[in-house]
Order: sequence, then structure tokens, then C-alpha cells
Amino acid sequence: MRNTKNIELLLLETIESLGIVGDIVKVKPGYARNYLLPHGYAEFPTQEKIDSLKEARQAAELQLQELHSQRNDLIDRMQDVTLSLQRACNDQGALYGSITQRDISDALIENGFGVDARAVRLHQPFRRVGEYTVPIQFSKEQRVEINVSVIPDRSLEDEREEMEFDNEGELIIKQPKAEKSEQADSADDADQAESTEDPSETAASEA
Repeated sequence: MRNTKNIELLLLETIESLGIVGDIVKVKPGYARNYLLPHGYAEFPTQEKIDSLKEARQAAELQLQELHSQRNDLIDRMQDVTLSLQRACNDQGALYGSITQRDISDALIENGFGVDARAVRLHQPFRRVGEYTVPIQFSKEQRVEINVSVIPDRSLEDEREEMEFDNEGELIIKQPKAEKSEQADSADDADQAESTEDPSETAASEA
């Protein structure tokens, strides 16, 4: 049976979402073996090495506090922010391409908000024009939501307003109004014909 017990490592550099330099962290063996150890980001802890990183750890703590404060200020500034992204699309509002985390990050940076793409939390890229709510999350405690408006690069046909799409984004084919009206008129004519049928003819046919 494979040993999946976590192992302890001493961080030689600050790794976001894991810890700062000088921290002793517990990680899975595969993560240690394939990433942290070969890249020199961590090593097995010894008291001598822990002591040698004390000053670096103190400096990293100050940097982390400053970053935390900067992100809080950024979150305050991003309250009620709406991004407008113009994209080419077809008459049904389907984009020629998609809008990704990187696109939103770039747009935020252009508007003075320094947000890395990793902080933009999208379940999947946007592929249609419309209004979206996008979470921006720097950490478990530092989170804000922004509005993203994806607008077409031209006027769309009026008929698009009546179009509906299913959960998979596929167009729901609706029956044309003219055809519906004709069918309704035919049904009304049939009902009227039945209601005006001569009772004597009905009785004769039953006899």
C-alpha cells in the first residue's frame, strides 16, 4: 500500500497558500518530491536551518502584513465595480471566442486594480454577451465580487430579445408567432364548426 502520510518540510521561500519562508509545513509526499524539493523551495527541517531563517521569516511576515493591508484597500476600492468588455459575436449573442480569467485580470489592471489572474474565480469562460458576477478572492478572508458586462461590438437583431437558451447554452427553438396564430385560428374554426353543427343531422347519423 502506498504511503500517503504527510511529511514535514521547512520552507526556504514563501509559497502562496502554503506558508512563508521559515515555516514548517505538512505536505503530501508527491507534492514534496515533485515540486518543493527539486525546485529548492523547501528541505527537511533541522534546528540549524530553522535558526538561520529567523531573520528572513521576520521580514516575510512584515511583507505579508503589508500585502494584506494593500489587498484590503484594493477590496474597498472594488466595491460595486462594473467592467464592460466589448466582444465580437453572432446575431444570437454567442462570442467569437471566450472571456477568461486572464481577460478579466487584464481589464482590471487597465482600470487601476492590480488583480492577478489567479485571484479571478471563474467556473468556466464566458461565451455569451450578458451580465455576470465574478468573485475576486485573494485568500479565505479577502474576497469581493465585481460585475462584468459583456457587450456586443454591434447592434444585434431585435429578435434576439425573444430568444431563450437552455442550461447548456443551446438555443431553444420557438414556434414562429405567425404559425402559432394560424394554428390557433384553425383550432377556433374547428371548435366553431362543432358548435354550429345541426342537431338533427347528429341525431340522424346516430340513428
